[in-house]
Amino acid sequence: MSWCFSTNSDTNSLKMSVTQQLDAEQLAAILPELQKSPSTGGVLEGIVIRTDKDMRRCAQESEVTMEDGLPGDRWRHDCKRRLPDGRVNPDTQLTLMNTRFLAPIAGSRERWELAGDNLLVDLDLTERNLPVGQRLRIGAVVLEITAQPHTGCVKFKRRFGDAAFQFANAPERAPLRLRGVHAQVIQPGRIRVGDRIEKV
Repeated sequence: MSWCFSTNSDTNSLKMSVTQQLDAEQLAAILPELQKSPSTGGVLEGIVIRTDKDMRRCAQESEVTMEDGLPGDRWRHDCKRRLPDGRVNPDTQLTLMNTRFLAPIAGSRERWELAGDNLLVDLDLTERNLPVGQRLRIGAVVLEITAQPHTGCVKFKRRFGDAAFQFANAPERAPLRLRGVHAQVIQPGRIRVGDRIEKV
């Protein structure tokens, strides 16, 4: 387990700067590779625990729980969305992003965690492949895709460029879920980088 990013890190300026700004034409050229993403039998390529506002801890393996999602992640404490009984709404418990889109916009592997997503995957995340309610098995864990949209924010724009932000969030590309997708934990357990991801 290693610290990926900290606002106090000496590598802060390197990682926070937009090292590669792709234009619309370059972004469109990513789509054919994205279409090759496996519909099932994908791979978990990264686990990122957001310990604080601008801090990430990369893990090779982690427990996943019904209460916390990834233990140590700030989701449970920072989530403003509540159920009628006051509990945190679990429909944004975990976020997944396809590395076939993330890799080219990030520019280098060490910047992947800046996307702010928990599970970095090689898997087709499109609405057609993963409709709301679809379940995924990763290691011993079962997740369910939720209806809550996952869109970019000002930090995503700052880190990967305005063109990437606009491209990922364009209404006509919304079904591709380029920015990623939300999921909630249905069955807790342990996951490891390299685990296969299967639709169930």
